[in-house]
Amino acid sequence: MSKALFLALFLMFPLVGEVQVGKDLLQENLSLLKGKKVALLSNQSAVNNQGHTTFSFLKEQQRGGKYELVAVFAPEHGFYGSEYACEKIPDQAHGIIPIYSLHGDHRRPTEKMLTGVDLLVCDIQDIGSRSYTYCTTLFYCMEEAAKRQIPVIVLDRPNPMGGTVVDGPLIEEKWRSFIGYLNIPYCHGMTLGELAHFFNQEHKVGCQLKVIPAKGWKRGMTFAQTGLPWVPTSPQIPEPDTPFFYPTTGLIGHLSLTSIGVGYTLPFKVIGAPWMNGEILAETLNQQKLPGVYFQPFYFKPFFGKFKLNTCQGVRILITDPTAYLPMTTQFTILGVIKNLYPKHFQEALTRLASTKSKQEVFYKLCGSEKIYQIIKDERFIIWKLRELSQEARARFAPIRKKYLLPEYS
Repeated sequence: MSKALFLALFLMFPLVGEVQVGKDLLQENLSLLKGKKVALLSNQSAVNNQGHTTFSFLKEQQRGGKYELVAVFAPEHGFYGSEYACEKIPDQAHGIIPIYSLHGDHRRPTEKMLTGVDLLVCDIQDIGSRSYTYCTTLFYCMEEAAKRQIPVIVLDRPNPMGGTVVDGPLIEEKWRSFIGYLNIPYCHGMTLGELAHFFNQEHKVGCQLKVIPAKGWKRGMTFAQTGLPWVPTSPQIPEPDTPFFYPTTGLIGHLSLTSIGVGYTLPFKVIGAPWMNGEILAETLNQQKLPGVYFQPFYFKPFFGKFKLNTCQGVRILITDPTAYLPMTTQFTILGVIKNLYPKHFQEALTRLASTKSKQEVFYKLCGSEKIYQIIKDERFIIWKLRELSQEARARFAPIRKKYLLPEYS
């Protein structure tokens, strides 16, 4: 049996029921909430292996009168996860419990929102990429809680890419933002709980922080191997393997260079355009011999978005070994190949980006610096220069990261 087939079969039959998330362990330690007025940072993604949400659990358990759930904070995409990226979301309510949007008029909980709160609990499914804003929302909440001496409990859950994938450049201080608040690689290989410890110590936040680790998850496991149900964390992250592809094609999508499947049934999993030759693109990319990935010629017609209702050809990205796969390195290689095969279209995309200052600045924030833009704009052969940025970042980050990896996951 080939290694690729073995991995495919292994992922098809996950280790059902092996992993308990932090919420399950909180259930055994409800004394941590005793006598507290509790606020919850969460959304629809926070479920255990029975599909029960942390919100419904805390709401039901408060009936005994041992604590009171007084507020909910919702991140980007809203409490129900139905809103699109960057969409401004108003405050809501669930019965008498207010649901404050942290992606509306405020990105941080305000004094009014935190009045009377004794404890902030966070349970949310992150996807393992720096620019996905759920982690930043947690960090903002930690900063605001620290100012008011409100303790924070993070109910941890697996990184869906596993805990070993580290790839992509770091962030320069001037480009820290809501879509990249920590100086970590784009793919960091850490859980939200580990990132909370990292942020609290490295940024000297002073938050009274407790992390309840997931039980049974190990760093080499992908989400598909946990036995946990996947709830789409946002409209374009519909499947448990989509987090691998988000950092593989996201920058290409921001450049508006090709369709990346957003607007089709395979968001982030394909690269295509009417002007591409899928056979040639696939052959050229496979010649690069990138670890853990195969490029399949692919034809598709987006329903909306880039190249709406136009037949595109390009490649479908197939991950053959998730433990070896490097998402950002793969993306940099795709960019380099497209620049060499289709220089006219590549230059047109850069010209469009440069014509809108705000969009160009978002690109810098996503990348963490201006270096990537300068390389892809000025250099003829960009692949190795871009890969070097990721290699340097991994080397610098490794000893710092090691300090915050939870032993339960080793």
